[in-house]
Amino acid sequence: MEEQPRFRDRPLTLAGVVGENVEITSANPLNYHQAITDPARCEPVVVDGKLFLPGSEEPLPLVLVVPGSLGVADSHVGHAETLVAAGYGAFVLDPFGARAVESTVADQTQYSLAASAFDVLATLRTLSQHPAVDPKRISGQGHSRGGTAVLAASMRRFADPIVGEGLSLAGTYSVYPWCGHQFASPDVGQTRIRAILGDQDDWISVQQVQAQIQAIRLVGGDASIRMVAGAAHSFDRHEPVHEIPEASVLPGAPTVYLDDDGAMVDPTTGVADPALGDRDMFLAAVRSGLGRQGAHIGSVGDQPALFTADMVRFHSAVLAA
Repeated sequence: MEEQPRFRDRPLTLAGVVGENVEITSANPLNYHQAITDPARCEPVVVDGKLFLPGSEEPLPLVLVVPGSLGVADSHVGHAETLVAAGYGAFVLDPFGARAVESTVADQTQYSLAASAFDVLATLRTLSQHPAVDPKRISGQGHSRGGTAVLAASMRRFADPIVGEGLSLAGTYSVYPWCGHQFASPDVGQTRIRAILGDQDDWISVQQVQAQIQAIRLVGGDASIRMVAGAAHSFDRHEPVHEIPEASVLPGAPTVYLDDDGAMVDPTTGVADPALGDRDMFLAAVRSGLGRQGAHIGSVGDQPALFTADMVRFHSAVLAA
């Protein structure tokens, strides 16, 4: 099969705006604990993406689009074009190219979920310094693994040590996220949170997403959830529902809670261990018989249009002057 070019090497024009390649100095933390307690010593990596900025005399609000386990897809680019056409800036992040990863559907441990969230914060830091971007009006939109990343990046326990207390996403639009890792103290500060997912999703636990949103509410956060009846994973895509047979999923695995320092709490012992990482917890769930191969993506009927309307409505409310 012919090798596909990296996203940065694809010339793209969205709604008449030519995409500009931007490099992001990020990191590959081993786990959340290393990212929080010693971010400066995490293995460095430079990821990249494309920035689309409509002409404006004033700094623009912007949406950061983060893809899922299949990498940057036409659907993510389409969402960015919708937002650019509406007058917003958009940045489509490619977390895979620089890491020489094509897909994580069969193995989510090729780099840590903490690294995915680190990418979001590193991008926020870089774009907040762009003269054409309003640093107070940057919203994050993540799909699947990207939805997990933008949620984690919204947690002040995670963000403050990396970007400081004064910088945060204005809003987080978390699209069918996996919520198997949750901070025990899910303070999101002033970031407005919204999750959207389908009730037929077989990649994730719907109940874990509900629990995460409710936990954010209980500590005073502004969080909402939209459950779409009859919708599968990736219901924003214009393609029929079909199986990805190589997908390795753990929708029945117990939630792994994270201490304030990011240490994972072993669900079977209740003990926090800074040395635990994603692979340890995933393998423990597989040994317990909770793993499964094969999961579905795609849409039915007007589900993509429903998604687009909800997406635009959320970002419009969050990014209003």
